Amino acid sequence: MGALHDGHLSLVRRAACENDKVVVSLFVNPTQFNDPNDLKNYPRNMEADMELLGTVSCDYVFSPEVEEIYPEPDNRKFDFGTLENVMEGRFRPGHFNGVAQVVSKLFEIIQPDNAYFGLKDFQQYSIVKRMVTEMKLPVNIIACETVREVDGLARSSRNKLLSSEHRSVAPQIYRILQEARSEATLFTPEEVKNRVAGKFQNEPLLRLEYFDIVDDTNLETISSWNQKGKKVGCVAVFAGTVRLIDNIVFDQ
Repeated sequence: MGALHDGHLSLVRRAACENDKVVVSLFVNPTQFNDPNDLKNYPRNMEADMELLGTVSCDYVFSPEVEEIYPEPDNRKFDFGTLENVMEGRFRPGHFNGVAQVVSKLFEIIQPDNAYFGLKDFQQYSIVKRMVTEMKLPVNIIACETVREVDGLARSSRNKLLSSEHRSVAPQIYRILQEARSEATLFTPEEVKNRVAGKFQNEPLLRLEYFDIVDDTNLETISSWNQKGKKVGCVAVFAGTVRLIDNIVFDQ
C-alpha cells in the first residue's frame, strides 16, 4: 500500500531472484479500512516509493486509481471462518474481506505465478493463502520473513507516523515477544499471555490491544504447547495513536 521501506524491498529482491519479471502494485485499498481516519492518515509518497523501487529489480509498477479497481462497488463477501474473526478481524471488522477483494482483483489483473507476502502480518498471509485455495487460483503464495530495524522494531509504513518519544519505546514490543518465547518452557500458554499483558501495563507509552498464541493453520487459540503444529504469538499495540502489529513463532 505504498510508503515503501526495506521490508517491502526485500520482497521485491526475492521475487527478482526467483522470477523473470517482477510487478509491484502500489494501491491504498479503501475497502480494508474500517476507520475513515486511518485511511485518511495512511502515509502516501509516490515519488519516494518510485525512487526506492529504482534501486531494486522491479520491471513494472501498477498504481491504479480507486475507480480503476472499483468501477462499481465490490459487494463480494468472503467466508474464511475462524481465520477472519479473531485478532485483527475481531478489532477491525470487514478488514480481511477488503483484503480478499483487492488481492483477488490484483491477481486477476496481473495473473502472477508467484506472490510474495511478508509474515509481519501473519493473519493476512493466512487469509490470502486460504482465498487462493478456495478460489482455485493458480498463484503460489510465498512467505517472507519480517524485516526489522536494528533495535528490533518490525519495519512498517506506520512507523513514519510515530513521534520520537513513541518511536523510542516501540522496540519494547518485540523485546516482550522474545521474552514470551523464552518463557514458554516455564509457563502454560495462558500464563505466558497474562505475563505479556502485565509487561505492557508497565509501559505507559504503549497500550496492548491484544496478544494471543494461536496455531499457524486455523489461528485458533492454543491451550497447550503439546498441540500439533507451529504456535505463533500475535500482538497489536498502540504507540500513541499509531497501531502496530507483530508476531513471533514459538519453538515448541
